[in-house]
Amino acid sequence: MFEFFTDRAKQAIVASQDEAIALGHDFIGTEHILLGLAGTEDSTAREALRARGVEVERVRAETVRILEAAGVASTGGQPARDALASIGIDVEEIKRQADTSFGPGAFQYPRPAYTPRAKKVLEATLGEARALGHERFGTEHMLLGLLAAGGGGRGAEVLAALAVDPVGLREEVLTRAAPGGA
Repeated sequence: MFEFFTDRAKQAIVASQDEAIALGHDFIGTEHILLGLAGTEDSTAREALRARGVEVERVRAETVRILEAAGVASTGGQPARDALASIGIDVEEIKRQADTSFGPGAFQYPRPAYTPRAKKVLEATLGEARALGHERFGTEHMLLGLLAAGGGGRGAEVLAALAVDPVGLREEVLTRAAPGGA
């Protein structure tokens, strides 16, 4: 599926993974997808979000606040590291060797998995692109997918906490959506 994403949409996906890791989460949720979209330079989604007063720093702060209030721990993957250590695998040593062989940051463990709701957002991305007659999926389709599938998700909670009207944001994205996507 990712081969149909534009380069900027791929950047947003990687950014969402990086945000989850940076925040110490062992999952990628709709809130991380929103962070990735808000942080992807020169993208339609970022422009639409900014037009509605949404900046990546505010999204990050609300994400942390909402997750902490929900009791979601920032484990940094420690349970997975502990499980591997119990069978004699030293993840830190693997990281050191990978950094030496392939460069700093080449090995990141654990790689967070997408939540079921985040997967629904990515599936909705496809539907949104097709509904607009686009063959490739851009950041605008991802944001539309988040708005369509995000009901009840933490990404939607973050937008609500930032007083963003989802209908208005959807209209903003559709106004900016161009054939081909960004």
